[in-house]
Amino acid sequence: MQNTKNEFYLDGLLSGDEIVIDHIYKKAFPQVIAFIKRNKGTYEDAEEVFQDALFQLIARLKVRKFEIKSTFDGYLFTVCKNLWRKELNIRKKRVRNDGIVELVSEESKHSSFILEQERWELFEEKIQQLSENCMKLLKEYFNKVPYGIIVKKFNYSSENVAFQRIFKCKKRLANLIKKDSRYKDYTNHG
Repeated sequence: MQNTKNEFYLDGLLSGDEIVIDHIYKKAFPQVIAFIKRNKGTYEDAEEVFQDALFQLIARLKVRKFEIKSTFDGYLFTVCKNLWRKELNIRKKRVRNDGIVELVSEESKHSSFILEQERWELFEEKIQQLSENCMKLLKEYFNKVPYGIIVKKFNYSSENVAFQRIFKCKKRLANLIKKDSRYKDYTNHG
């Protein structure tokens, strides 16, 4: 049932079906606005990110058909979050110099996004193959939760134990990713 719904949205995007696109906007855009406004953005930023996400999904569909394993809304929201986080990082690093204009072709920007999104999906897929404890532990780690809090949350005897457990979980995750046949494809492209 979920796959049929996802295909409906993806096919509608690809064909430019205005009714489907309008439905996607009404259903998913408010959540994106709320997220971006909570994270140092404006309504205009949300519009740009949302449109970029839709455009990049279309670009990706044109390259290769793919299956969304979650809900379409959840997937689109994740794409928007990733785009916004990337934009925030760019803004943080950007040196304000009006004399220099960075030229990035739209095509290279979108192909780079497709590759990045596919890498993220591989990461997400492999993290689900870890033990429940490893998944929870890495979630805390990737959310930059301090080791002291992790020690209390997981009842470890010390920060050193927490560090060792996280290290082992990261190593298991890296091995799962490297064993996947898609890993070589993704690393050869950038």
